[in-house]
Amino acid sequence: MPNMREIRERIASIQQILKITNAMYLMSSSKLKKARKSLECTEPYFYKLQSTIESVLEHTPHTRQFFFDRRKDIPEDKRKKGYIIITGDKGLCGSYNHNILKYTEQKLEETADLDNCYLFVMGQVGRMYFQRRINNDKKAFVDGEFLYTTQNPTLYRAKEIAELVIDKFEERELDEVYLIYTDMVNSNLQEPRTLRLLPFERKHLGKAADGTMKKLPKASFMPSPEEVMNYLIPQYAKGIIYGAMVEAFCCEQQSRMTAMDAATTSAKDMIKDLSLLYNRARQAAITQEITEVCGGAASISE
Repeated sequence: MPNMREIRERIASIQQILKITNAMYLMSSSKLKKARKSLECTEPYFYKLQSTIESVLEHTPHTRQFFFDRRKDIPEDKRKKGYIIITGDKGLCGSYNHNILKYTEQKLEETADLDNCYLFVMGQVGRMYFQRRINNDKKAFVDGEFLYTTQNPTLYRAKEIAELVIDKFEERELDEVYLIYTDMVNSNLQEPRTLRLLPFERKHLGKAADGTMKKLPKASFMPSPEEVMNYLIPQYAKGIIYGAMVEAFCCEQQSRMTAMDAATTSAKDMIKDLSLLYNRARQAAITQEITEVCGGAASISE
């Protein structure tokens, strides 16, 4: 059994770790609330933007936009696919990073030709992983200049990313663009998810439930429906990316809260066990001292 000094040192070190894990739990909780509030403040704007795009498509069903170009002339094995992958910048968040990396690996295995895959990775953990894992095998391509952090997601950062992928899609450097991020189903369940960003799917919203055409009010677009869509759709793409960034950030903080709460509980249990062990060692030392004193007194009396 270790002596009392060793036990005291272990208890002191665990108490320091306990303070750190508890502080990280409180910080993650604060960041989670802040991110949720920011998303709730911007959601009404993007919902209205979505309804406006649907309204434009209803009034101008034959409007041609490159955002909806599926490029059916390109075979599946020749299509250039881009993946925006959102991971964490740090660890200590349970299985959050592991799950999204494993999910991305599965999606890449389903791809016919990895040489036509382009990865735009957000987060230091994912960036280092894919640069090591994929570039060494000379499969796929990780954009080394796509250096974006996942901490404190902002609309400006989402706008930059949206403009980058839209430009590549317009210049035919990419034929499809997907978002891979972690979606928070509830506080206890988080699932990796894939969302296609480009090309957009044209929904036939001009028909009622019985198959008849809806009666639409008259509408005019200045200077043209195409110009209106050229402005609205990049804004909507920015909203989709921003929503995914906030959702992934919230999942990371929730995972870190869960991990730190479990670590704090384990530290408290360890301190409890060590305190019991310390008391036993202390009692044993006291008993030994009493025995030695009694033995010495007996030898003197004799």
